[in-house]
Amino acid sequence: MPEEKHLRGAGEKEQRQYEHIEEEAEKEGRYRGREKAVAARTVLKQHREKGAQQRPVSANENDRHRL
Repeated sequence: MPEEKHLRGAGEKEQRQYEHIEEEAEKEGRYRGREKAVAARTVLKQHREKGAQQRPVSANENDRHRL
């Protein structure tokens, strides 16, 4: 089974975006050897700019429905 790339703090959509940026950079020969770092910085920058917040943590699953 191939090793799955994972960007901590990113959702599924952002993970796909990260993989796409990395693959395109490798294919086009851009950022030689820095593809992963550039893709991660790009995705996390957009993540911050849109004001993404983490889901509230609750001890009881039912409490989340009252928010």
